[in-house]
Amino acid sequence: MWFKDMLDVSGKELRKTVSDIGVLVFFIVVPLLYPLLYAYLYGREVVREVPVVVVDDCRSTTSREFIRKSDATPDLKIISYCSDMEEARNLVHRHKAYGIIYVPAEFEKTLAEGRQATINLYCDMSGLLYYKALLSGCTMVSLDMNRDIQMERLSGLSDWEKDVMTMPIENEYVTMFNPANGFQAFLIPAVLILLLQQTLVLGVSMMAGTENERRRAGMVLGHEYDNPITVLGGKALAYLLVYGFTATYVLCLVPWFFHMPQLWQLPTLVAFIVPFLLASIFFSITISFFVRDRESCFLLFVFASVPLIFMSGISWPTSNMPAMWKVLAQIFPSTHAINGFARINTSGALLQDVRYECLMLWILTAVYFMLSLLIYERMYRSDKMPGAEFVIAMRTRMRKNLRVARRDIKTVSSRVEANLENATERIRSRRRK
Repeated sequence: MWFKDMLDVSGKELRKTVSDIGVLVFFIVVPLLYPLLYAYLYGREVVREVPVVVVDDCRSTTSREFIRKSDATPDLKIISYCSDMEEARNLVHRHKAYGIIYVPAEFEKTLAEGRQATINLYCDMSGLLYYKALLSGCTMVSLDMNRDIQMERLSGLSDWEKDVMTMPIENEYVTMFNPANGFQAFLIPAVLILLLQQTLVLGVSMMAGTENERRRAGMVLGHEYDNPITVLGGKALAYLLVYGFTATYVLCLVPWFFHMPQLWQLPTLVAFIVPFLLASIFFSITISFFVRDRESCFLLFVFASVPLIFMSGISWPTSNMPAMWKVLAQIFPSTHAINGFARINTSGALLQDVRYECLMLWILTAVYFMLSLLIYERMYRSDKMPGAEFVIAMRTRMRKNLRVARRDIKTVSSRVEANLENATERIRSRRRK
């Protein structure tokens, strides 16, 4: 009996999902379109060909070589040679360029004297990626020229000896699991996980707000809502069915379509995503009890997306966070899911490698299930939810209202019949005259 009631609740939730345009937007449209938008925006992975300007006060062979090699890097593109810094700053202020390379007049003279020379870089800090491209491009050029200068000053040695003297330990910089060292492979997995949680919260809260509005209007739900476990189980089953397909699309198809790293194994991915979805579902149900109408969920949850990204530790190390924020981050399923999914998807971690995150997700599932159960029980006993006594009272009131309406209809109909008979009699009497 309880299983049938749970299926009835699940069926009603699915029908409400399909019939509510706002919920469909959060459950279907947003997960369908937003991952494509984010992945497309970060599709180039890194910023290339950043426009910069040059102020060369040295005008020597060495300074021209430095500028030529900088322009040859994939990070920078020299668009203008300015006569002074004022002209260069004007181009940056007008956003024609995002950086300035300034070569001092004594650059080559300092090198010839065997002293350390400097080249000044100025960057528009409105975008940190511009700064990264300018710094990395010029740093690579300076290291390359440093080696050439050292080899020129080593006389009487073979080429092999010069190589050993200038670079005793050869090194090569390779970024593991992110060869392009870009933002797409680094940030998109976190955004996809957070998107699933936030759309669940908004959709479930919107449906809860609709139910509250209907209850205030006097609408009655069925007998299957008498059992809190039946209600919670039925709702969780409905949302799990919907988000099983949504998560497959968001976490598997979108990264594959944009050629992002995907090193996960299917059993590991399923065993990790199921507790995440359950934790997010019961977290959403718990939050939804505090939603009074459809619109309030936007004010409560939309602003939290960016803080949740930071608190997850994916963009800023948790070791440098205050203790308060680290503790607060533990109550959100996205915190553990982002860290676990990033390792599973990007570095091919197995379930035992993310057992802490998986355990925390199961703990959050149990905690939010118990919280939602306790809140439902309390609201049920106070007749704020449609419990048995509440349903009986509402049905009795509706039957009473129906009897009154029927009596009123009979009274009105008898009066109408009497008026029709009087009018007919008057018409007949006039025709006789």
